[in-house]
Amino acid sequence: MQQSPEFVLQTIWKHEEFRTPQREIIESVLQKNDVIALLPTGAGKSICYQIPAVISEGICLVISPLIALMNDQINGLEKKGIKAMVLSAQMSFKDTIRAFDNLKFGNYKLLYLSPEKLQSDIIQEKLKELHLTFIAIDEAHCISEWGHDFRPSYLRLFFLKETFPSTSIIALTATATKRVIADIESHLKLKKPVVFKESHFRRNLSLNVVKTEDIKTALIHILKKYNEPSIVYVSSRKKTVDLSNFLNHQKISASYFHGGMTQEEKKMAYETWIHEKALVMVATNAFGMGIDKSNVRVVIHVDIPASIENYLQESGRAGRDSKSAYAFLLYNNSSIQTFKQILQNGFITKEDCKKVYKNLMSNYQIANGENPENVYDFNLQEFCNTYNLPILNTFNVLTFFENAGILSIQNTGESRSRIKITSNNDGLFRHYEQNPSSKELIQNLCRNYGGIFDLYVAVDEYELSKKTQISRGKLINLLEQLNQLGIISYFKRKQATKINFLVPREDLFVINSIQPYLKRISDRKIEKAKNMVNFIEQNSLCRNLFLQNYLGETSLTQVCGNCDICKQAIYSKDTDLIQIIVEFLKQNSNITSSELINGIEKPREDVLKTLRYLLENRRIELNSHNKIKLRNE
Repeated sequence: MQQSPEFVLQTIWKHEEFRTPQREIIESVLQKNDVIALLPTGAGKSICYQIPAVISEGICLVISPLIALMNDQINGLEKKGIKAMVLSAQMSFKDTIRAFDNLKFGNYKLLYLSPEKLQSDIIQEKLKELHLTFIAIDEAHCISEWGHDFRPSYLRLFFLKETFPSTSIIALTATATKRVIADIESHLKLKKPVVFKESHFRRNLSLNVVKTEDIKTALIHILKKYNEPSIVYVSSRKKTVDLSNFLNHQKISASYFHGGMTQEEKKMAYETWIHEKALVMVATNAFGMGIDKSNVRVVIHVDIPASIENYLQESGRAGRDSKSAYAFLLYNNSSIQTFKQILQNGFITKEDCKKVYKNLMSNYQIANGENPENVYDFNLQEFCNTYNLPILNTFNVLTFFENAGILSIQNTGESRSRIKITSNNDGLFRHYEQNPSSKELIQNLCRNYGGIFDLYVAVDEYELSKKTQISRGKLINLLEQLNQLGIISYFKRKQATKINFLVPREDLFVINSIQPYLKRISDRKIEKAKNMVNFIEQNSLCRNLFLQNYLGETSLTQVCGNCDICKQAIYSKDTDLIQIIVEFLKQNSNITSSELINGIEKPREDVLKTLRYLLENRRIELNSHNKIKLRNE
């Protein structure tokens, strides 16, 4: 007898009830319909395919572009006793065959793959041997050139319907316009899909765009005003560190998070914030996947997001506990110009692509026509220095190549090399007097790495070789010798980044085939940037109505009354009413809203809107019995 979704939710997930419209989506999946589900950030998309997978016979195939999220979900499912597997790019042919044998006979319920991994002929053939109950495609907006994270590899997912015509597909995303929804249906060849579209409007979340010449001062004011768990989004890795240090100097406890950190560092930063040893997380948009903290009260953007979709996803991480929460976007004329300049600098040309591609092939000695099967170690900084390439531009080209399905780059999550000096000063002196070749290295370690006598410090051998003028190979040999002699304790880094080429080397064909994407991607970025700037600079339309119009939603039929534009309208329109309420509360504290309405004899709706404004701006407060009083009492 098939278990009910409610039974699985309560016994395995330990939740009492589904959120709207999770139950309806699950039922539609179980009925073998094709489904498109648009659920805002934090609405619980994964449950919509994980629970049907547990209930149904066979395996659910999950396609996701996010390696870290796949691994997080695997870990979470295993803790619940649900068998799931991810096939990574690092797996050998033999490992892949063994994995499919386990899938066939090991009672697995979910199989996770990246869209790039799915292009493998052997993977496609082995999938035919499995009993696929249905297919889930996460981040489905990636299939559209007008989605905010277009990936050409998603365009090749059409073969799923051709290969498994009777297997239903559920496509999930957090944000999508009408154009993107149409692309999802068309490109995936869905058959009369049932579309579930949950509104992005959240009554408890106040959206505020604030123009200020001093962004840092405004940031401090907001964080000190609320003094609750918060996220501050910035545009660069360096800025996460600098701004976090600045906030700590201002007595605001902050941690930081960005994509260049090791898994160990990310975990430590996340744990510090999740347990509120630091109330503020300063982060790039790499911070978002798998965040499980419902009481985030404030999300602040001090740099302008790349698109409205990014803004919605990031600001939507506030107030998931349904209590009042606030999103602030701080800007000025200078930040608008910086945003436009960053956009311009992010554009890449055909010549950029040719140069990087040619040097990649030379770096790994891949001949023309060769189809490389190896997974190679990769260090971006070392590669750029070797071939005299600009780092940011090269990073953008590699990202483009990855999106175009030419290669994949993965961070394996290994920690950096670590060194601790275990010898005392006398022992060091004796050693390098007897071994002059290591003197420069030891002195450099002592000078440049504070605390190295007491703690393990992270080092980059490539940077260290530049400082010491010792070749990287010789440097590593010296470090290993010093480790053997007991002078230092040296844990050598396992290469953290791997590169895997997905197509044969064919210079002209590869470069010419991607050229059409370049212009379309540039046009798309420009349009999204314009929409973002319009959202910021317009000052007449309710923020939520603007977003609803952009997304093609119709659920909000009037102004929200809760964004900066609505509150300003209330303030300018009802200044007299505000004063009347304040004066009345000075004389009549701890009263209900009904008592206040009866006492001042003003229209009920006007009074309630003004009370909401006063509450949002902390002019008044409610006690445990929902009675109102002025905050300055």
